[in-house]
Amino acid sequence: MKKIMIVDDEQISLMMTENILSSQYRIVCATSAKEAINLYHKEKPDMVLSDLRMPPGMSGYELQQTLESQVGEQIPFMFMTADHDDETESKGFENGALDFIRKPFRADVLLRRIGNILQTVEQIQGLRKAAVTDPMTGLLNKASSEEEIGMVCNTTPGILMMIDLDSFKPINDIYGHDMGDKILIRFSEIIKSAVRSTDIVGRIGGDEFIAYCQNVRDENVIANKARYINEELVASAREYMGEDMSIPIGVSIGCVIAPDEGVNFNELFKKADKALYTVKENGKHGYSFFHGENSNTPTIERKSTDLSNIIKLLEERSPASGAFTMPFAQFRVIYQFLTRVRNISQKNVWVLLFTISEHMPVDDDAREKATDTFFSALHTSLRASDIVTQNSKNQFLILLFDTELYNLEIILDRIMKKWHSSEDNDLFEVTYELDNVT
Repeated sequence: MKKIMIVDDEQISLMMTENILSSQYRIVCATSAKEAINLYHKEKPDMVLSDLRMPPGMSGYELQQTLESQVGEQIPFMFMTADHDDETESKGFENGALDFIRKPFRADVLLRRIGNILQTVEQIQGLRKAAVTDPMTGLLNKASSEEEIGMVCNTTPGILMMIDLDSFKPINDIYGHDMGDKILIRFSEIIKSAVRSTDIVGRIGGDEFIAYCQNVRDENVIANKARYINEELVASAREYMGEDMSIPIGVSIGCVIAPDEGVNFNELFKKADKALYTVKENGKHGYSFFHGENSNTPTIERKSTDLSNIIKLLEERSPASGAFTMPFAQFRVIYQFLTRVRNISQKNVWVLLFTISEHMPVDDDAREKATDTFFSALHTSLRASDIVTQNSKNQFLILLFDTELYNLEIILDRIMKKWHSSEDNDLFEVTYELDNVT
């Protein structure tokens, strides 16, 4: 139930207004501006319904201005007045009043106007919340967390924490994105429970979070937080995914102390990110502090992982049929590796280059369609041990491992037959070159 503070120095008027509103709202009453100021901070009402003239002392306008200067934001105010001067009403709206009602007023009119104000306030608050929060976790979004921390770290000492959820991708791969969302939501709850209500917490990326712990500089405090977050996260993951869950889930935290390492947010962010990289490079599941550009002794506490968990991360998730496709950079690494072991393995490894050229000028859509068609022919004609990458818009590279020459001819024939059966065959031509990896 919404709470309304009524401020009126006339006792009878105050009682009548309270009687009208108390059937639908929680009511707190004040008979002076001074009393209203103290009561507002204690009760934090959703809106204020104030008499405009309250001699002696502050007027309703002055009460509004004083409260808003103290809380640092606009407060929903509605004024009651027996004054019928239009200039009074105009001045009130200029000062930020949401509505006026003239005494004496009808009960139904007052209730309707109060209802309209509260509905408008709810809509505004909803829009503000949507603009500054992450919809999944309810934490501050990237822009808002950076803005708030940026303002606070300029004036208040503390520790900036870059918080990364480790091994999150395998959760999506193995258990699905719904489970991934549940883990992210739970992770955000754990982070919030690990810090105080005065600290600032936000989500700045998919599995990346940030926090600023104000007036903290003891590294042991962060050590305890890191330990707590890791323990709670693993316990929650096993609760959601079963006790046999073997994904090495955990948290890595990069930290920097302000103002020791600066007060500018961007500068602190970069240093915390460097500390986070240190954790990632040293086994994850722990924390590290940035201690100056020339420091060679970073503080690291990490949790070790066993071989079975590491192998779990290395394994391919849900392997598909057909050739193994990958970006050119990864293809290049595998090619270099095969050239190193070629003499040891004594296996035939072939590299093929397919080029798609046009018989006549075509538009981009037709060219893209032909490329997709040929890629499909390649993917379905090759084995799971064969590797495909797109070298350019009209070229594909293939590695065929442990393939004899007569089998190579069969594979090429199968690919070309699938291509010639496509409707793009008349507009494009496919040629190939091959070589043996030596």
